[in-house]
Amino acid sequence: MCKIYKKWVSIRTKPTFLYNLDSLFNGKCIFVMIRFLHQNTNRRDKQMKKRLISALLGTALAATTVCGMSASAEEITFWNVQAEGYDLEIINEAVEKFNSTTESGYTVVNVPTQNDAYKEKLVIAMSSGECPDMYSHWSGGPMIEYIESGFAQDITEQFNSTDLPERLMPASISQATYNDKIYAVPYNDISISGIYYNKTIFADLGLEVPTTIGELEAVCDTLVENGIVPFALANSTKWTGSMYFMNLATRYGGLEPFEKAVAGEGSFEDECFIWAGEKIQEWVQKGYFPEGVNALSEDDGQARQLLYTGEAAMTCIGSWYTQTIKSDSEEFFDENIGWFKFPAYEGAPDVDDSIIVGTVGDNFISFNCEGEKLDAAIEFASLLVGDEMVEFAAERGRMKPVNGVEKNATEPVTQAIMEAVSNASSIQLWYDQYLPPAVANAHLDGLQEVFGLTKTPAEAQAMMQEAMEAYNAES
Repeated sequence: MCKIYKKWVSIRTKPTFLYNLDSLFNGKCIFVMIRFLHQNTNRRDKQMKKRLISALLGTALAATTVCGMSASAEEITFWNVQAEGYDLEIINEAVEKFNSTTESGYTVVNVPTQNDAYKEKLVIAMSSGECPDMYSHWSGGPMIEYIESGFAQDITEQFNSTDLPERLMPASISQATYNDKIYAVPYNDISISGIYYNKTIFADLGLEVPTTIGELEAVCDTLVENGIVPFALANSTKWTGSMYFMNLATRYGGLEPFEKAVAGEGSFEDECFIWAGEKIQEWVQKGYFPEGVNALSEDDGQARQLLYTGEAAMTCIGSWYTQTIKSDSEEFFDENIGWFKFPAYEGAPDVDDSIIVGTVGDNFISFNCEGEKLDAAIEFASLLVGDEMVEFAAERGRMKPVNGVEKNATEPVTQAIMEAVSNASSIQLWYDQYLPPAVANAHLDGLQEVFGLTKTPAEAQAMMQEAMEAYNAES
């Protein structure tokens, strides 16, 4: 068995890193705050026992799906979540290109899996001492687990021997770095949350794009009056509901309450988090979300089906939705879909509303191989962010995290997204990727109950704060 468990110390012991992206967007400065939490290994055996029991007992059936290890020494197995649509097309194109041109003697075998099933599959694989040659993840806390487990190799030397340091955005490299060493290659997208909306519905009802939450609520009220669900949300996967919570909390309090809560200098029971939960429950009660929202599946496309049928007018989600919708129906996307950043809260005029929630890189490849196989795997990862694949992906709505990528933004939605990125003062990494897994789970579980009206926001935030305090106390 391998150890995949970690212990983080309070981030009070670490400085805040601000990455200047002034080279990206016409000389404008963007600062992306990433905090990496150090690990202390005193409780490894104890944590390993707890989580291993949970993984093996709670997901025994899923263990049968663990497969895809290299069938031969000449094959490089690549696990990822690019399982459908343009995402799958982009990876398949890269695999075909690599396999037909490489002189390494290796071929890449693509093993895609749906998002939520993938996370479970990867934990089980590592818990059983198995792992593919290379695999995608979302950086943040989970990456530190993979590093400490021994399943994510230090690739600093190989990385620096390529053109990747000059090609990739500094912020994306920083998310792949831990203790001054590089452990992953960012390859997928600049992903930020925002609101996709149906322009046709807005035009038919005489609605304008809202710039404040008050204006957004007025839009929602008009939609409800006309029998249209304001927000398409499928929250059985939990993280989708977090999109609304993160944006509301950030618009109310900025970054500081979250930073202090994680550092142990504040609390997740701060008024900004309570307010965000209360606002969500108010919206649930006013009919802003679909009936049975917690039973609907994002992976099955139930949220966007509400958009396609005109039953819902908007959705707050990551910018990967551009290619998701286009791959379903490019005609529908071109004729109907617009995008705007999450509106400002007029009750907090001093909060910077240019802050966006998201990530620069989205998915990252880490490596569980060595020698010539590792060299070949990094060659493939480099190809994924090479000029041809950057252009290929941009044509399908994906903006890979490379310098100068904004020049590939040719359609209005992607241009609006890139403008929001270029104007952002800071980017808040997704809560469920930033936080220790135990705290992230407490956040997602409690928030789902907030949407279901089975917990009050105060109860949900107390649960989250308790998990954070327990984690800090053990560090």
